[in-house]
Amino acid sequence: MKIDIITIFPEMFRPVLEESIMKRAQEKKLCSITVHDLRDYTDDKHRKVDDRPFGGGPGMVMLAQPLVDAVKKIKGRRKCKVLLMCPSGTVLKQSLAKHLSNEKNLVIICGHYEGIDERVRDLVVDECVSIGDYVLTGGELPAMVVVDTVVRLIPGVLGKEASLETESFEHNLLEYPQYTRPANFRGKKVPDVLLSGNHKAIEEWRHQQAVAKTKKFRPDIIKK
Repeated sequence: MKIDIITIFPEMFRPVLEESIMKRAQEKKLCSITVHDLRDYTDDKHRKVDDRPFGGGPGMVMLAQPLVDAVKKIKGRRKCKVLLMCPSGTVLKQSLAKHLSNEKNLVIICGHYEGIDERVRDLVVDECVSIGDYVLTGGELPAMVVVDTVVRLIPGVLGKEASLETESFEHNLLEYPQYTRPANFRGKKVPDVLLSGNHKAIEEWRHQQAVAKTKKFRPDIIKK
């Protein structure tokens, strides 16, 4: 997978993309992630990327020209899915992350200020994505969330592919409780079934616990 990110704050991505699983995925050449400075695509000598909104109002709006030209130049002749991070988009869920992980080329636009010129959406955007019903300073943090969620689903990125099958939101359930050594920590003991060696009993217990945990913390998922 090749992922291109368009932003006016490229340095924000370095700490995330150069650590942990994101770093290993790129070192294994399972994905390639390039961050583009939007100012490199403006035709204004002052590298301007925003202007005041028509009709008045507070704040600034990101210009159409640099965004549209950036997307077109980055795509070239490749077939790419272009995402815009914005509050009006489809809320990111595991099902959407799985769908996006099957794409070969993703281009992610990070909005900022009061938003982007609507014509960018009309001309080059395939899908708008939101990470929740709240307001952030810009689309950079949401873009990082999308990249992390999607890249870890690429085959070979995680050490054990089986771990994906039991994660939260798989089969519409939260993940069951996890324990590790010691078996007794300050009076709190690990459930006996996990020490029994009976794999069938362990599997049944984990499923029961996943259902109970989901009912308690995310009853909305159970209703679905």
